[in-house]
Amino acid sequence: MFTRLRIAAVAACLLNLSLAAQTSTYDGTVAKVRAGDGFKKALAVLDRDHDRLVQEIITLTEIPAPPFKEAARGKAYLEMLRASGLTDVEQDDEGNVMGLRKGTGAGPLIAVAAHLDTVFPEGTVVKVRREGDRLSAPGIGDDTRSLAVLLAMIRAMNEAAILTTSDILFIGNVGEEGQGDLRGVKHLFTKGKYKDRIKMFISVDGAGGGADITHGGVGSRRYRVTFKGPGGHSYGAFGLVSPAFAMSGATARFGKLTVPATPKTTYSVGVVGGGTSVNSIPFETWMEIDMRSESRTELQKLDERFVSLINEAVQEENRARSVAQGPVTADLKIIGDRPSGETPVDALIVQTAAASIRAAGGRPTFSWSSTDSNIPISLGIPAITVDSGGRGGRAHALDEWISVDKVPSLRGIEIALVTLLALAGA
Repeated sequence: MFTRLRIAAVAACLLNLSLAAQTSTYDGTVAKVRAGDGFKKALAVLDRDHDRLVQEIITLTEIPAPPFKEAARGKAYLEMLRASGLTDVEQDDEGNVMGLRKGTGAGPLIAVAAHLDTVFPEGTVVKVRREGDRLSAPGIGDDTRSLAVLLAMIRAMNEAAILTTSDILFIGNVGEEGQGDLRGVKHLFTKGKYKDRIKMFISVDGAGGGADITHGGVGSRRYRVTFKGPGGHSYGAFGLVSPAFAMSGATARFGKLTVPATPKTTYSVGVVGGGTSVNSIPFETWMEIDMRSESRTELQKLDERFVSLINEAVQEENRARSVAQGPVTADLKIIGDRPSGETPVDALIVQTAAASIRAAGGRPTFSWSSTDSNIPISLGIPAITVDSGGRGGRAHALDEWISVDKVPSLRGIEIALVTLLALAGA
């Protein structure tokens, strides 16, 4: 036992030394980028043009981009990408808009994306309200600020004449939120013209200070379950099976499931509906549910248990009441399927971002979430999600806000730019 403990201790010590050496290497690479005249000039451009960044945030925020209806914002952003000096600017079949900033071609293609869509339905008032350095409007931080930040970075790189070894693909993608189910990035990596060329992916999403690195993709499975039955008058047809009771039985069973804390696994009933009147047995009820896990295995196990309990609840209702006019049935439709996975913390892309944060005076944190990076991560392509810097809050709420105070705003953009340039071989 003593020998095994000594071996383990030595192995741990060697691992720590190896990680320390890697950290020193990444810090050195970032330091070289930051010391370059091109980077210093790019920072000066970002500082000078900060008011333009703010105006573009406002302009884009006030173009509604509800789920599956991002076309107007996509059209505007396409023209902004074109005006920024990118080449091969285009819109793909799914609605993603993109353009290429060409390097020498000696490095791997890197994709940098921010999503066009918001969670807010059509008709939501998206007028920006300004109070000092605080801007408020639905979707302004998630993810409209990031779209404007990408434009600012492109212009700063161009004016500073920064040359990279890698080509960089800048993207405004559709379908990140909710039932969009990452459809834009799914198309990009499975059907798009660059699907076999992208070797690294950075999603810029949200406003949170710039110190967090999302390297793990939380997988999710979402269902809309529709329960159907014969229906009837609540008094005259009393005793017939009811979709409402079947659904409530299923919900009760669902709520009693136990799931592991590690890897973190969760479930929820998010939306319910159905029925026609208070004095009718409903002929149809429905619910939408969400299941998530950091583990593909645990998510699959939870999915199988959920499907099983739906069947149990239907059978119980059909035994409990009369099926003379027909039984209760349940139809399960998948409305969301996001794969899970992880880019290791010691990966080049993660450690480069961490070094960029340290160089800006921050302390990097590492997290898991459900973002556009889930797709490349699940395909084995190194990917991370970082925020666009600055401060913000109330994401997905009508009073969502960001701060455009220049100092923290520029610090966040600086972190993202250094990370990109270090990876792209500036």
